[in-house]
Amino acid sequence: MTRDEAEALLTEAGQADDADFPLLEAAIACAIHDYPFRDPEPVRVLAANAAQRLSERIGEESPDDALTETMAADLRLNGDLINFDYPGNTDVIDVAERRRGLSAALAVFYIDAARRAGVKCQGVDFPGHFLLRVETPEGPVALDPFSQGRLVLPSELTRRALRAGLTPHVADRLDVLMAPVSDRECLIRLQNLLFIRALKALDYESAERSALRRALLDPEDHRPWLDVAAAREKQGALTGALEALARARGVDDPAEARRQLSVDRVRMQLN
Repeated sequence: MTRDEAEALLTEAGQADDADFPLLEAAIACAIHDYPFRDPEPVRVLAANAAQRLSERIGEESPDDALTETMAADLRLNGDLINFDYPGNTDVIDVAERRRGLSAALAVFYIDAARRAGVKCQGVDFPGHFLLRVETPEGPVALDPFSQGRLVLPSELTRRALRAGLTPHVADRLDVLMAPVSDRECLIRLQNLLFIRALKALDYESAERSALRRALLDPEDHRPWLDVAAAREKQGALTGALEALARARGVDDPAEARRQLSVDRVRMQLN
């Protein structure tokens, strides 16, 4: 798959409703868009094996235990504690090979397997750390895919929230802490992380690609196009920056004044 083909797939995914969002294939397209011409089949094979094993466990174990045992024990998916900042930890092709990654990347495999096996599992955009919400007969529970899918107790959720800077009256509200996000938002969080890392490394080409993926995945949000424009401006691609700003301006949003200031700034450099 080429980078252009990956962009076409991401564009199509961006047009899908949240209920029909193709999480696994969109995650593969994101990985190929960053580093093209790789074989994505191991990702699909791992995902299929996960769904099959989870389906076999469901009748004998609770949904959360079955999911944890399948993903962390059977398939050895876990967080990369040693090389946390390794770029491949956000890439599902790399994660499928190494069985190591960051929470949001591991969550792609958890959510996909759960969906195929009939387990209700959604991402939780928890401050500083992506978690999973799994529905059980006793109520929803939180799992940490980075730590071998272990159960995160409500008291620990509150402690984590307080450490992340949330106020006490918010940190005590489990309905807020465990609010699920869409599959689309799960994948966008990964791209946000890549964008931030690329900016810190002054790698503006990578920053542009990750911002572009966000723009394609969520075409109703103007903000990724502003990031695309900023990354292109840093590379001296001022015409491309203006094109991105025009795309941002085409998305209906009250922040028009900010976008117009950005356009004027770039145009002044062209003159």
